[in-house]
Amino acid sequence: MLFHDRYEAGRYLAARLKHFANRSDVVVLALPRGGVPVGYEVAKALNVPLDVFVVRKLGVPGHEELAMGAIASGGVRVLNQEVIMALGIPETVIDEVTAREERELERQERTYRDGRTPLDVQGRTVILIDDGLATGSSMRVAAAALRNKQPAEIVVAVPVASASTCAEFVAEVDEVICATTPEPFWAVGAWYGDFSQTSDEEVGDLLRRAAGFPAPKAA
Repeated sequence: MLFHDRYEAGRYLAARLKHFANRSDVVVLALPRGGVPVGYEVAKALNVPLDVFVVRKLGVPGHEELAMGAIASGGVRVLNQEVIMALGIPETVIDEVTAREERELERQERTYRDGRTPLDVQGRTVILIDDGLATGSSMRVAAAALRNKQPAEIVVAVPVASASTCAEFVAEVDEVICATTPEPFWAVGAWYGDFSQTSDEEVGDLLRRAAGFPAPKAA
């Protein structure tokens, strides 16, 4: 165990991100649900805004744990053509699964934001945060989707990660900060004392609290 819970992990990660503190051009986007408590502590410590960036896996029908792609906020879809070709998945099935997950993505965004508009990230430095990286598939989709919103730079930051996955992201985003990379890695949850599922209610509450953070004073 490295961290008691996601909040402690967020405070630990924030110490590695001090160079982004009090900058009006920086925003934190957390991947729900587990990334939000981490992102909350980071945004609070850095005195920057917090929002969610929702990613939904497109599971193969009947084998939902196997991803044939993913979608993210902003209408971006990334497909795993190797899985699709190997299983002969027709386009109609892909579209059906996409439509279902889009509805859930929209529901989550409505629930989490409670009427607040998404943060504008164009021309800003975006710190993408999750509670850890194993394969990195969700974070990879998030980074790809975020590119379409034209941020100045994308920083991937997590408290704990597989060293190999962390290394892969170096070529995919502008900066990668993996606070710890234990070996052997096993799984993200292995490094938390409390890795219980974060609820929708907790995510919504943290975002409401974060909306009250004071604005950064310096660019």
